[in-house]
Amino acid sequence: MGCHSNNQGSISLDDKIKILLMGNPNVGKSVVFSKLTGVHVDSSNYAGTTVDYTVGDINFRNIEGVMIDVPGTYSLEASSEAEEVAVGLLEEGADVIICVLDATHLGRNLDLAIQLQEYSTPIIYCLNLVDVAARQGITIDVEQLSKELNAPVIPTVAIKNTGLTDLILKSVELSGTTKDPEPPLEDEERWNRINKVIEKVEKKEEKEPTFMEKLENWTVQPWPGIPIAILVLILSLGVVVGGGKALRSVVLLPLVRKVIMPFLTTIVSAIIPAGIFRNLLVGEFGILIIGIEWPFALILPYVLLFYVVFSFLEDSGYLPRIGVLADGILSRIGIQGGNIIPIMMGYGCAVPAIVGTRAATTYKERIMVAALVSFAIPCASQTGAFIALLGDRSIPALILVYMMSVLILLCVGVIMNKVIPGKGQPMLLEVPNLLLPDKNAFKKKLKIRMKHFLLDAEGPMFIGILIAAIVAETGILNEFSNIIGPLVEGWLGLPKEASLSLLLGIIRRELAVLPLLEMDLNTLQLLVGSVMALFYLPCLSVFGVLTKEFSLKVSITIGVITIISAFLFAGLVNHIGLFIMAVL
Repeated sequence: MGCHSNNQGSISLDDKIKILLMGNPNVGKSVVFSKLTGVHVDSSNYAGTTVDYTVGDINFRNIEGVMIDVPGTYSLEASSEAEEVAVGLLEEGADVIICVLDATHLGRNLDLAIQLQEYSTPIIYCLNLVDVAARQGITIDVEQLSKELNAPVIPTVAIKNTGLTDLILKSVELSGTTKDPEPPLEDEERWNRINKVIEKVEKKEEKEPTFMEKLENWTVQPWPGIPIAILVLILSLGVVVGGGKALRSVVLLPLVRKVIMPFLTTIVSAIIPAGIFRNLLVGEFGILIIGIEWPFALILPYVLLFYVVFSFLEDSGYLPRIGVLADGILSRIGIQGGNIIPIMMGYGCAVPAIVGTRAATTYKERIMVAALVSFAIPCASQTGAFIALLGDRSIPALILVYMMSVLILLCVGVIMNKVIPGKGQPMLLEVPNLLLPDKNAFKKKLKIRMKHFLLDAEGPMFIGILIAAIVAETGILNEFSNIIGPLVEGWLGLPKEASLSLLLGIIRRELAVLPLLEMDLNTLQLLVGSVMALFYLPCLSVFGVLTKEFSLKVSITIGVITIISAFLFAGLVNHIGLFIMAVL
C-alpha cells in the first residue's frame, strides 16, 4: 500500500514492477485493485464506474510494484474516451497484465482476453465471480481454460479476498518473463476460437431459475419492471424523507437548539460585548449558530440516508436496470438509456456525474448529459435542503419540485438534441447480476462519501455562512436587495431578504435554499424559492469540472442559461400560483 494518484500525468516506477489491471467493464477490476493496493476506488455493480486510470502501490514479499486500474474496455478498438485511455496505457507497455474475466459471461470476456495476446506483455487471467457462476449452474474447467489461453488462470471471488494471494504471487513470477505476441485474428476467426474454447471449458447445468434470477428478468421488462421501479422509488423516498425527518426532529434539532446553541451563546456573550462581532458569532446569521444548525441538523440526516439508499441501489446492480427501462424515453431526446448512470449519479453530486460522461460514446451525448446534470438535477445536499424546507409544510409541493425537475430535464434534452449537431448511438449497456451488497465494501463506500460531504461541502458552506453573517450585519444585504428588489419582490413574490439566497447560491447549491428557512414564507413562496434554487447556478466546483472537461465557454454558457431559466420558471410559478389562488 502507499501513495496513489488518479490520472496525475506520468507514473513514477523507480524500478518497481508495473502491472496493468485490465478487463471488460463491470467484471470487478476496481474491487481487485482496492483489495491488492488498499486504495479505495469508487466501485459499483455497473459498468463505467472507472472512467480514468488509478495508480496504487503493492508490496508483496519485499517486492514493490505499481498497479494501474485501467478503465474497462470491451475491445482494443476504442469507442469512448475511457476506452482510449485503456488502449493508451496498454501501448505504453508494462511488466505484466492481469486480465479480469467475469465467470458468468466468459464468452463475451474472451474477446478482449484474446486480443491482449497480440502484445508481448505476459498475461495472467483472473477468473472472477466464480461463486455467482456456481449459483447459476455454470462450471468452468480452469485447467483447460489455462491451456486454451496458454497462460495462468486464477479463479477468484475478489469481494471475499478469495484467490487474490495466488493472483499477485503469479503476477510477480511472470513479471520477469517475456512471451511472443500472437498474430492478430480477424473478427470471425477470433469468435470461432472463442466458441471452441467455450465448448471445451464451460458447462451449464439446466435448473429451475431461482427467485433472484426471476427478479433479474422482471426488472428489465416494462411489466413488471416499471411497477417495481415505482415501488423502489417510493420506498427510497420513504427512507430518505421519513427517516431524515425523524432523525432531525427527535435527535439533532433538540441537541443543537436546546444544548449546543444556548451553551455557545452563553460563552460568547460572557467574553464579547454586544455589537457586530458578537452578532457575527452568535447573532441571527452567526457562524457558530447557523454554521452548526444548517449543515449538521438540517442537511446531514438527509444526505446520510440518501447515500445509504443510493449506495445500496448501486452495489445491488439495480441502477442499470432503470437505464434499460428508461431507454425508450431517453432515446427520444437523443441519448441512450445507458446514460441514466451519470444522470443518477448527479443526484449524489454533479462532479463525478460529469466526469462519468467520459464513458459516453459520442461527444453530443457527453455534453448533453453534462448539461442536463448541471441544469435540472439537485445534488444530495440540495435534496436535503429541499426536504428541510418543504417537508414539514407541504409534501405535494416537494413532489411538484421534483416533477418539474424531470419535466424540464426532458424539455431541455429535446431542445439540445435539435440544436447540438451529431447523432446518438443505440444503447449498449451491460446489465449486471443482482447481488446483495458486500457489508464491508458498503460501509467503506458510505464512510468515504460522508467524509467527502463533510470536507468538500462543509468548507464552502461555512464560508457561505460567514459571508451571510457579514452581509447581514454590515448592511450590504440591504444595498444588494435594493438593486435586485424588483426581480425578487415583483417577479418572484419573495421578500427582499431572499436576495441572500441568490448571493450564497453561487458558492453552494443548497445555500440558495437554506436562508429561506429563516423567513416566514407561505407555501407558494417556499415553492417559488425551491424552483429558483433548483435551476439556479451550478456551484463553483461544478463550474470547475465543466471547464476542465469541456471549456470555459461551455461552463459560462451553462451558467448564463441556468440563471435566466431559474428566474423565468420561478417567476412563472409565482404568477400562475397567484392566479390560481385568486380564482379559487
